[in-house]
Amino acid sequence: MTTEAWEPGAFRARIDAVLHRFVAEEADLLVDVDPALGPVAAELEAAVAHGKRLRAAFCYWGWRGGGQPDSEALLRAAASMELVHAAAVVHDDLIDASPLRHGRPTAHRALRAAVPDHPRADAAARSLAMLVGDLLMSLAGQLFVTSGLPAAFLARARPLWAALARDLVAGECLEILRTGAAPDTAASLKVVRYKTAKYTVEQPLLIGGTLAGAAPRLREGYSAYGLPLGEAFQLRDDLLGLFGDPARTGKANADDLRGRRPTALLAETWRLADPVQRGRLTALLDAGEAAGTDDGVGGGTNGAPGRGEDGALDEVRALMRGLRAPERVEAMIAARVDEALGALDGLDAPPAAVAALTSLAHSASARLH
Repeated sequence: MTTEAWEPGAFRARIDAVLHRFVAEEADLLVDVDPALGPVAAELEAAVAHGKRLRAAFCYWGWRGGGQPDSEALLRAAASMELVHAAAVVHDDLIDASPLRHGRPTAHRALRAAVPDHPRADAAARSLAMLVGDLLMSLAGQLFVTSGLPAAFLARARPLWAALARDLVAGECLEILRTGAAPDTAASLKVVRYKTAKYTVEQPLLIGGTLAGAAPRLREGYSAYGLPLGEAFQLRDDLLGLFGDPARTGKANADDLRGRRPTALLAETWRLADPVQRGRLTALLDAGEAAGTDDGVGGGTNGAPGRGEDGALDEVRALMRGLRAPERVEAMIAARVDEALGALDGLDAPPAAVAALTSLAHSASARLH
């Protein structure tokens, strides 16, 4: 892709080629240890089979915004951001006991078939999934350092990798610690910032810019753009999680509510509700939690809610709509996108990079699934 025009489809194809080849080679090496590791290797490859490759795109344009040309070595470094995401998804699904991802069983569900005779099969499958996520994070670092970029460039970005991992873990921990607590919008937005916003937009941009030798002012502009956009991305995800079409999102609608996750959508609903509505919401959340098994699966099959849970889900949606909580979250998304786009106005970067980041801001925040 040597043209200056931003072609998302062509970029995705290039990143997919890097990821699929690299992970397939690692999966083969895993099976070489013992054929029994075949199911684990299959989940490793499944983890990178899908994706919009937004994190790689932000890293790429962080580099290009720093005045550097298109580079196959940078493409490999950018692809490592997608392995970080794949690791985070496997771990997140495991923590949340989510049954579906991209319309297929999550790693800890799929790996149940690999241990049919294990005395604690469910726990064993979860352990295998945890190790798949760990390996994916390790492979992210490996792909980055073997990308072909000069050692001096890689050394500049090394501290950002430590920050990326720390912030991601901090956000996941905060979500666990906040789950079940009284809904609070400020606390939910902090989880959003650390669990998703930073590693999705800001840190890939900063890593790409730092690799390119970007000046402090440009890196400050990347943060001013990346943080609000990353928050908008997750807020959109929260809305899709409850109101989206599972056939398009590939995830079960009831997941967030069943797990009582501290989303901004739930927090805004709670803030707007009167005491009677809060009491009903609490009862519905309790019922949804009770409907799930210890594997996070309700009365339906393949993670779909049972009929009773489906009715409770509809009632929660109706309550949220009546309080206009989705509109509040939409307003939060719009404000953050405007803030991100405003940061681009003063960005000291080539026009092609500004145009690409503008396009990415719209696609990241207004996606349908």
